[in-house]
Parts: sequence; C-alpha cells; structure tokens
Amino acid sequence: MQIAPAVNVLGGPLKPCSLNPMTGFFRDGTCHTCSEDAGCHTVCVEVSVEFLAWQAAAGNDLITPRPEYDFPGLKPGDRWCVCAGRWREAVEAGVPAPVALAATHQRSLEVVPLEMLQAHAAG
Repeated sequence: MQIAPAVNVLGGPLKPCSLNPMTGFFRDGTCHTCSEDAGCHTVCVEVSVEFLAWQAAAGNDLITPRPEYDFPGLKPGDRWCVCAGRWREAVEAGVPAPVALAATHQRSLEVVPLEMLQAHAAG
C-alpha cells in the first residue's frame, strides 16, 4: 500500500478533521489517503442538512449508520472526509459544504482546483 504524504492543500502538515465521529479512509481522524483510496476521501468538510440531503439524492447516503464500514452516520455540524469528486459535484450543484483547508489532503488538488476549495473555506 502506497501511503500519500500527509500534506494539506496549503502545503503544510495535514491537520485532524474529526475524532468524533472518527473520520478518514483509515478512520484515524484525518483525511489521509493511499493508492487504495479510489474515492479520494480527502476533503474535510462540515456537513449541513442541505449537503447531506443532496448527497443522499445523488446516491451517497451519509446519514444512515453503516457499522460494517465503521460508519456512524452523520448529522449537521459533523466534520467528515468526503470524496473530492462528490464534493466538487455538490459545489457545482450549488450545495457546497465548508472546507477545513488545513485538514484537506493535497491529493484533493487532483480533482478540485485550490481556488474552488478556498472559495468555500470554513470561516
């Protein structure tokens, strides 16, 4: 398994995204990634009702717990590492979720331009 360097989109060290709920491809609290992470779960966001509803309508249910994947189900206000492509689709649909740039892995830049991430940075 090839693990990508723990660098965020700003070029600094990757910060934690969420420990409660425990997020990340590795369920280590960060949006760390590797070559096996085909979905590129690298964008750290704070989810809203609108974002969760849009994701569910697009076929990505982030609300229902899935214990077999160690997934607790999300509620508004939770922070979570989401797939870069899914986040970009949500932005393009007008339903962005705020991004924690320091906790968003640099691999996201393969899918999402830095300017788009910065335009939706959490305050």
